[in-house]
Amino acid sequence: MDSTSFFEGLRGKRVAVCGIGRNNTPVVKQFLQYGAEVTACDRRTREQLGEEAAAELEALGATLCLGETYLDGLSDMDMILRTPGMKPYLKPFEEARAKGITVTSEMELFFSLCPAPIYAVTGSDGKTTTTTIIAGLLRAAGKTVHLGGNIGRPLLPDIALVKPTDAAVVEISSFQLTRMTQSPHVAVVTNVAPNHLDWHTDMQEYIDAKRNLVTFQTAADRAVLNADNELTAAFASAVKGECLRFSRRAPQEGAWLREDGMLCMTANGQTTPIVAAKDIRLPGVHNVENFLAAFAAVWGEVPVDVMAAFAKEFGGVAHRCELVRERRGVKWYNDSIGTSPSRTIAGLKAFDRKVVLIAGGYDKHIPYDPLGPVAHDTVKLAILMGATADAIETAIRAHGEMPIARVNSMEEAVDTAARLSVSGDIVFMSPASASFDLYKNFEERGEHFRRCVTELDD
Repeated sequence: MDSTSFFEGLRGKRVAVCGIGRNNTPVVKQFLQYGAEVTACDRRTREQLGEEAAAELEALGATLCLGETYLDGLSDMDMILRTPGMKPYLKPFEEARAKGITVTSEMELFFSLCPAPIYAVTGSDGKTTTTTIIAGLLRAAGKTVHLGGNIGRPLLPDIALVKPTDAAVVEISSFQLTRMTQSPHVAVVTNVAPNHLDWHTDMQEYIDAKRNLVTFQTAADRAVLNADNELTAAFASAVKGECLRFSRRAPQEGAWLREDGMLCMTANGQTTPIVAAKDIRLPGVHNVENFLAAFAAVWGEVPVDVMAAFAKEFGGVAHRCELVRERRGVKWYNDSIGTSPSRTIAGLKAFDRKVVLIAGGYDKHIPYDPLGPVAHDTVKLAILMGATADAIETAIRAHGEMPIARVNSMEEAVDTAARLSVSGDIVFMSPASASFDLYKNFEERGEHFRRCVTELDD
């Protein structure tokens, strides 16, 4: 169905939007504009939601259903949209499906209605940077690009602006992929490692969700898989179309890192050098992997000279190995996106010296053992906070002694790092943990860190 027909058919339909967050609020407004009777549902009370936000939705014509009973009444709806953080198999959703009610999401609707090719990226680490690189490469080649998804911007409200000749570039999470039955034209899986096990039933469900990105592709589509990650590489068995791989370790039909440090692309038996790793502006081998994945995704759509020029100029994404400032010879980096051990490990390996690490936060029930040996080799001082501090310290001390400081807040962490670091040091805030113990999200945590560092006297 095209988007015009879909939205014209909404008039008078009863739609429940479950979860009033940054991705769903614009969708509530959009559906109201097309004449739907929208009930906005959220577990938070009116006070927790905020009077201003509640009043704005009501002024637009939405009915609010808030508090513990927020999912009551779904059986009277014609359509239900769930926010990504809500499990799709909650009992009220299953009961609604049994009655024939459509239970979907903003992302699923966008996939169904988008007239342009969709490039979608998932993975445990690196997906935001890879998504941003793909969008930048396509723009540099002259494409009109619509960038959104888990990266923080819903795309459905802009669907009327999308033309068949454009490109949609989407970051998509395991939450969004769980039970999803649509796949993009170009699917990129950066890697799969334990993550979000506080949300998923088990590791297998998490893996299956990631696999959904390629499961429903057709023979005309392309999948790009990390050959160096065993779980990701195994997704090749589900690929029906073109399967390209990327690797730092060995030549591939796809993108790979040559022994001399040149990023290359092999397609149809022909190998093309693209750019030297030393010329990529973003530091770290994990960003070499991100560029390899992106090059494979856009191969045939973006000229090689454009790829090379972009790699030399792209400065990265906020909260991802972001240089905040240099103070008294000490460089301070914000890597708040480090919400898992594997992501923090990749960041630690990006530097040429041992760092002062600020880590710890909300416990997602994922193992910290892999962080221990890497931290022992790359960290000179660990400053730990939050619910995961004990697990991180245990993982590190299993590989030998190291100076470790415990703190109770970001302000105390920054003050401690400032006091104990010396000229030439790097302070790296990469928590290896989620932010939900103290912050709404990793962006808020990163902004707080940046503010604390900026406020240090010169």
